[in-house]
Amino acid sequence: MADLGFASDFPQPTRDQWLKLVDGVLKGAPFERRLVGATHDGIRVEPLYGKADGTAPMARAGSGPWHVLARADDPDAKRANAQALLDLENGATGLHVAFSGSVGAHGFGLADGSQATVATVFDGVVLDAGIHVELDLSIRCKEAATALADLVVARGLDPAACDIAFGYDPLGQFALLGGGPVDWPTLAPLFAGLAKDLLGRGFKGPVCAADGRIVHAAGGSEAQELAFALASALAYLRAMEAGGIPLDTARAAIGFRLAADADQFLTIAKVRALRRLWAGIETACGLDPVPLRLHVETAWRMTTRRDPWVNLLRTTVAVFAAGVGGADSIAVLPFTQALGLPDAFARRLARNTQLVLQEESNLARVADPAAGSGGIEALTSQLCEAAWSLVQDLETRGGLHAGLADGTFHDKVAAVRTERGKAVARRKDAITGTSEFPDVYEAPVAVLVPAPAATAMPGFGQFASLAPMRAAEPFEALRDAADRAAARPTVFIATLGPIAEFTARATFAKNLFEAGGVAAPVPEGFSAGDATDLAALTEAFRASGAKVACLCSSDERYAREAAEATRALQGAGAAAIWLAGRPGELEADLRAAGIEGFVFAGCDVLATLRQVHATLGL
Repeated sequence: MADLGFASDFPQPTRDQWLKLVDGVLKGAPFERRLVGATHDGIRVEPLYGKADGTAPMARAGSGPWHVLARADDPDAKRANAQALLDLENGATGLHVAFSGSVGAHGFGLADGSQATVATVFDGVVLDAGIHVELDLSIRCKEAATALADLVVARGLDPAACDIAFGYDPLGQFALLGGGPVDWPTLAPLFAGLAKDLLGRGFKGPVCAADGRIVHAAGGSEAQELAFALASALAYLRAMEAGGIPLDTARAAIGFRLAADADQFLTIAKVRALRRLWAGIETACGLDPVPLRLHVETAWRMTTRRDPWVNLLRTTVAVFAAGVGGADSIAVLPFTQALGLPDAFARRLARNTQLVLQEESNLARVADPAAGSGGIEALTSQLCEAAWSLVQDLETRGGLHAGLADGTFHDKVAAVRTERGKAVARRKDAITGTSEFPDVYEAPVAVLVPAPAATAMPGFGQFASLAPMRAAEPFEALRDAADRAAARPTVFIATLGPIAEFTARATFAKNLFEAGGVAAPVPEGFSAGDATDLAALTEAFRASGAKVACLCSSDERYAREAAEATRALQGAGAAAIWLAGRPGELEADLRAAGIEGFVFAGCDVLATLRQVHATLGL
């Protein structure tokens, strides 16, 4: 196409010009503090990046679209089979089969790995018709891999024509359960023997899974997730080589698994970083790099039980990021997964999330579309550096098993998990529908079987386990406590002055208190001329039946009326009175008048809600 010359008619802007304009908007506020972010790995996130030169796209293992995997996790094997067949008939191109106790089971999973169970689940599934199967094994169901291999042989199928990732991951189970029945040095030869048997039968693999989802579900960072997967892969590579499997064959027998969450750019960068790091390991082993096999599942950690419909938005972003990053197969957790065993409707939405992005958005038609993006390339490179530093640390300790046994890796993950918890508590990491914009009167959503009650994960106790978590759990616990009350607990929003003065803070307070399941209806206001009608305010408080109130208005009105309004509400029976906004110089006077505390952007919302719950006797 001929150059029309439009772009050349305009001067090329420079970064210095942009910074000058930004400084005018910030009005002297520090650029670093306001516009530069950081991840939990300490990776710097700039507001603007230039084009990355000298980069090339990274290839996936296969050509064409990624495999759309449907979950098979119903403990009832016959029902799991019916679900799997329905999914495969309606667009899924593979199955993610989760067994009880696996990292992907989430309270459910097939009850055992026996030949009978495996045969039932795969009844009618044409294994050599181009579908992809990912087995999500546990220690107690590990025989499922051999059972599926036996089923392929019994059907007279060519093992090489069956695309099965058998999913052996003993180190992942060690991390999840805090140890194992035997230590890794003892288990490694047995693991190599299982791999050698499957490869000897003609299966192409992957035979084992280097699974980073464990770290993600435990609250870890992106670099920690990558390091765990790579350190697992190195341990499996060494074990298979020691067991007599050629290095080139061994590396092809390793598949990778990662979690994708709603942090779009970090997820894209993480997937790309894994490919780059593994290629470097292959080169160090004297092998020509070939694309690894990567399965991605949408993250358990980001799912919510409250307003679960928002999970559809989260998983859509996650699938987009995984697809752009270069996943070979993706499984979507249905939007009701945290509530219980998903029904047909939830499963259909999970399946169609991928199909729409593939077939209507054409997302799979471009190889590595993020290549050359300044921001993505920078994040990818920095993640590679951070993850590789963690891998090196594990290697100096004797490998992943040693790093788990001495507690160093767990402590690093736990530190990030704690920081995540603080960010969630202060709503720096907002959870839409849970910590932000909650609906205390939301309608229940149907599931086949409710999620089992949370119990301590059974483990071996040899070292600290990487137990899974969901970021929304602390808020959900408060909502559950409020729901158990005989009547919906309420906070009285005491709106002082005209509507223009209180609306913003009243809306903020309502949002905050309802995140804890405490209703906070906003009245029209109690203004009488230029002052607050305290008689009307106290009468409305008594009529509300509330025990707690929250003052909402402007700073100027607080200075004039907050103390008097507080005393009036106390006289009307308020057990605790909060104030919306930062108190500033008024704090001592307001507390002396009887203000319990202050709610504002950046405050510890969980601590506040727990205090309110205690006042209400919840």
